[in-house]
Amino acid sequence: MREEERIASVIVDVPTNQTDRPFDYIIPEELKMDVQVGSRVHVPFGRRQLLGYVVSISHHSEVKKLKAIAHVMDVTPPLTPELVRLAHWMAEKYLCPTIMALHAMVPAVLKGKYERVVRLPLSSGVSLKEPQAYPAAARPLLQLLLKKEVIKQDEALKQGGVTEKQLRQWVRAGWFILSDEVSDRITKKKVTWLKPALDRTNLATAIEELPVQAARQREILQFFYEHPAEIPLTSLLTTLELNRSSIKSLVDKGWLVTEEREEKRDPYEGRSFAPSTPLALTAEQQSAFEAIITPLKEYRTHSILLQGVTGSGKTEIYLQAIEQCLQQGREAIVLVPEISLTPQMVSRFKSRFGARVAVLHSGLSNGERYDEWRKIRAGEVEVAIGARSAIFAPFEKIGLVIIDEEHESSYQQEENPRYHAREAALTRAAEHQAVVVLGTATPAVATYFDARVGKYEWVQLHERVHGRPFPPVHIADMREELRQGNRSMFSRTLSEKLTRCVERGEQAVFFLNRRGYSTFVMCRDCGKVVECPNCDISLTYHHTNQSLRCHYCGHEAPVPSSCPDCASEHIRYFGTGTQRVEAELAKRFPGLRVIRMDVDTTSRKGAHERLLTRFGNGEADVLLGTQMIAKGLDFPRVTLVGVIAADTMLRLPHYQAAERTYQLLTQVSGRAGRHEAPGEVVVQTYTPDHYSIELASQYEVESFYREECLTRKTHRYPPFCGLFTLLFSHPDQLVVLKHAQQTVQTFGNKLPEQTQVLGPVPAPIPRIKDRYRMNVMIKCAREEQAQAQVRQLLRSLRPQWEDPQLRVSIEYQQ
Repeated sequence: MREEERIASVIVDVPTNQTDRPFDYIIPEELKMDVQVGSRVHVPFGRRQLLGYVVSISHHSEVKKLKAIAHVMDVTPPLTPELVRLAHWMAEKYLCPTIMALHAMVPAVLKGKYERVVRLPLSSGVSLKEPQAYPAAARPLLQLLLKKEVIKQDEALKQGGVTEKQLRQWVRAGWFILSDEVSDRITKKKVTWLKPALDRTNLATAIEELPVQAARQREILQFFYEHPAEIPLTSLLTTLELNRSSIKSLVDKGWLVTEEREEKRDPYEGRSFAPSTPLALTAEQQSAFEAIITPLKEYRTHSILLQGVTGSGKTEIYLQAIEQCLQQGREAIVLVPEISLTPQMVSRFKSRFGARVAVLHSGLSNGERYDEWRKIRAGEVEVAIGARSAIFAPFEKIGLVIIDEEHESSYQQEENPRYHAREAALTRAAEHQAVVVLGTATPAVATYFDARVGKYEWVQLHERVHGRPFPPVHIADMREELRQGNRSMFSRTLSEKLTRCVERGEQAVFFLNRRGYSTFVMCRDCGKVVECPNCDISLTYHHTNQSLRCHYCGHEAPVPSSCPDCASEHIRYFGTGTQRVEAELAKRFPGLRVIRMDVDTTSRKGAHERLLTRFGNGEADVLLGTQMIAKGLDFPRVTLVGVIAADTMLRLPHYQAAERTYQLLTQVSGRAGRHEAPGEVVVQTYTPDHYSIELASQYEVESFYREECLTRKTHRYPPFCGLFTLLFSHPDQLVVLKHAQQTVQTFGNKLPEQTQVLGPVPAPIPRIKDRYRMNVMIKCAREEQAQAQVRQLLRSLRPQWEDPQLRVSIEYQQ
């Protein structure tokens, strides 16, 4: 053994308590140039070979019986050393196995099967007749590649006794290219390129040697004699109106070479974005802009809550701050909620920064997301805009992180690791001496509290751009409507204002936070509600295809003609969904043109953009939808916003129900009157006196937060405590209850003072996908010491949760 070996510490892909630590492996001599912190490797583990991530590299002079790394999966490590450190922080903060945190940072397609391939650099210009430029030992491999364009590494190593070490040396010298290809075909876009294998002199000779009857082959060679550059095969076939047989004959003779090359997909290929220039900022905007760029220029870690009313021009401030960041040679990450990642939002960033922007969101195909991620990793772009997971964009010089609509619950991951993008952003910013901007009209209560106590700089925008007024909000009491004989789902106020809006040639947005035709199907005789067989929740009726669907597990069933319990035929639909609102609008307002946007109508790729484009072009009078239309939309002709049922979220069993109702009403109200024509809002509710609805209608921001903070303090909820929520799930109801009870019993008196344990109790939805769910809540002091004690205790309990069927996820809020 050499005097000093390089040792890689590897986290292996086994998410159990016993394996949640680094294991040491020797880095073989031939892999020393390839193994880096962040690399994915294959390592022997017991009798298996497992995937793992290199989390550190060290040197040791005395190494006892360590195994060696078998294989490096990536030419460029998918993770930077800083992201590896972030994964350790996530594992500590959110009490999840480190491997889960590492997996969360890489694109899904990287978890597919790989094969390592060898190819020639396109610029090599070497032909079969001129191999002298290559080392002698490499010439057999060269000749094979000139025939086959690309071969697997295993096949390359069989050519003339080539060793892996030799091959890597030739790759570093530029003779060959070594790359990993995901075997799943959806992750690759292949284009076949064609080029001459002969120089112009030999091409002329070949043309003369061809027999008279080979006219098509002569035409192809003549084309390359005149245009010696490479060309995509499809382009050549189209240009010369050829079939492939003539080309194959020339390739077989060794006169032409084909190369199948992977091309990066651009989800916005074919779209043109007219360049935009920075707009003049108002005094308020300029002040906010200065607050951002001052610490940016000083390379100082800083966090800002940018609280601006809807229409106050926060996006323009973002764009100009990003421009300053890029001028420093640094990079920017912009997070927006998935439902706000509209074509309008993307267009604003693409128009300002063009090809310097990568977009990451679920509307792209797996391959498109993978290629956008690779642009970031390769340093080809400087701005990443995307939903929650874009916080893991592998930039290495981050200067600015912007979280738009920072209050959105979608920034909280619902599965392990249950991280919050805001916390991850603050942690990354501390590493990069970067600035974090939390932008919103309605901050999360915890963010508001932290700004109040000085954790964040608090910058406010009180006025809309151009001084446009806020639309007046009319509260329609649906109890009074019912008493006066109006059994319609539309109040008289909303009906009248919609009629006048359409008569003026303007547009309306109707919001309902529930898709489908009806909330549930119930028997009027026995009261039976048709439920999902896999989840403890009612099935939703969808009128379009006459089906019942579960919105949690996707179960679908036909509508029963009679009650499954008592066989009664008196089975009816109850509640209101977007499909039913659409049907009622058509019935009450004949000729009204409606575009419905919900998960059902936007599931196909590009549907979201097509529907919004149609609405923007004036092809509909009403845009009806769920949360996806509540924010991020800006249409000049929208002057009326109708909220069909404001109580939907208010009745959810969650301490944040009032907060989310207030935020949603404020956001959706901001869609009206954003341009020249004044707007108005109608909010329909059965609880008009609830403070969240009342204060939202009056635009009373400060009053709402004071009221909500008082309620939270009284009942001891965040931000006045730290809250750990443990969710246990198991296919067996008794087993999950036993584990939850044992966990609570183990706490005993080990928890710090002023810590309260609630539960176990069934989760709000007690069963999903045939798994029973129990909740345990731990309320502790907000101080770091108390939180650390609770985390330490929870970590010590992990051996109790080793049942392979048991899942325990831990969410932390403060």
